[in-house]
Amino acid sequence: MSLDNPGSLSDAANAIRRGDISSVEMTKAALARAKASQERLNAFIEIEEQPALEAAEAADKALVDGRETGSLHGVPLAHKDMYDRRGFVTGCGSKIRAGHVASDTSTVMARLQAAGAITIGRLNMSEFAMGPTGHNFHHGRALNPIDPALVTGGSSSGSGAVVGGGVVMAALGSDTGGSIRLPAACCGVVGIKPTQGRVSRHGVMPLSFSQDCVGPLARRVADAYLLLQQIAGPDGLDPTCVSVIPPQDLTSDLSAIRIGIAGGMFADGLDGDVAKGMELAIETLSSLVGTVSSATLPDLASIAELANVVAMAEAGTAHFDGMRERPEDYGPQIRMRLSQSLAIPAPIYLRALQIRAVTLKACLDTTFAQADVLIAPAMPFLPPLSADVDIGTSPRMNAVVSAMTSLTRPFSYLGLPVVTLPVAQSQGGLPVALQIIARPWREDLAASVAQSLERAIALPAFIDRSAA
Repeated sequence: MSLDNPGSLSDAANAIRRGDISSVEMTKAALARAKASQERLNAFIEIEEQPALEAAEAADKALVDGRETGSLHGVPLAHKDMYDRRGFVTGCGSKIRAGHVASDTSTVMARLQAAGAITIGRLNMSEFAMGPTGHNFHHGRALNPIDPALVTGGSSSGSGAVVGGGVVMAALGSDTGGSIRLPAACCGVVGIKPTQGRVSRHGVMPLSFSQDCVGPLARRVADAYLLLQQIAGPDGLDPTCVSVIPPQDLTSDLSAIRIGIAGGMFADGLDGDVAKGMELAIETLSSLVGTVSSATLPDLASIAELANVVAMAEAGTAHFDGMRERPEDYGPQIRMRLSQSLAIPAPIYLRALQIRAVTLKACLDTTFAQADVLIAPAMPFLPPLSADVDIGTSPRMNAVVSAMTSLTRPFSYLGLPVVTLPVAQSQGGLPVALQIIARPWREDLAASVAQSLERAIALPAFIDRSAA
């Protein structure tokens, strides 16, 4: 078993349990990769070497003592800098909270700890999770492991970079309008945005309380889904976390599944490489499922705009005091966006919330009457150049940023579960990513389709497991 490529998360945990390798050895290797990767990825805000090694030593001792172990026992991971852990800093990629030490532990981190996972550090992110490109004024942007000139995707930029760069096997991100799916798409990895209310947000930095989701990024679908299973479930500390059946196991039998091609998302305007990638995915799916056909969706452009109204109004509320008291401590891009958010009238925000329930019902009654899952591109184009979205230097910034989220925001607004994965390679060697969307609470169905597609398509090696 290779320390730099231990296989799946389950493989790694099983190897530790068998004694083939110790958690300390695996954690030391991950820490070494993290340190070596900083110059090329800038993905860590802080590498937590000593606490990680202490946790790994405790994991190894638990095995010697014969204590019960979890699904991720002794496996090193790293996570976006927005999940509280008692006694550790939660900086949210910002200057304002750079010294904030948490007094409690978030539910998702507590559940990962209970599963036996080791945390080796806090990952870079768009400041306060605002920004689909991954830029950060205070820490510099996390770099794309495929090509540093390209955006990494945001706001979970560090998560995409460390998974795509082979530093760790999986990482938590968050998604309000595409912040898991876009880094996954740009870095050639898998991301899962769960159903709204599937995962507790207790102890998680708030941005848009009606759209924020916590979810995983990983090298492969099975790993991302395993991480989701560990963190999902009702939580009395978060009243918005719904008590529903736990995520079910994945299946390879898709013979009765109906795939719907999301209408309006394959129209003119897709980059040529993206269109070809979608065609390849459709052709492959046709041999794996019952049927593949077009599906009718509500007006996606209008839904994306409604999503933006809700997200920005709620973000403005979350940062009202900070913008009033410490505006100079926000990065210029975030300060500009938050200033605009304060101009959204309350009736417009409330109307956008009201329309959400009506639109979701129409989608469930009509679209999902035609299909069990939908497929759509993750972005209408390949990962753009970082220079095209630099504030103050690029006249194209607003257009590019808006277009990046045009195909992800609608499903955040509707609260639907989505799995994103690479399905093709462009002529220039860049990933083309697909979204697989299911009804609420059917992450298992979206992930089952994603896993079958992953196995059927000979994907290029976007994931660099050796360069770190």
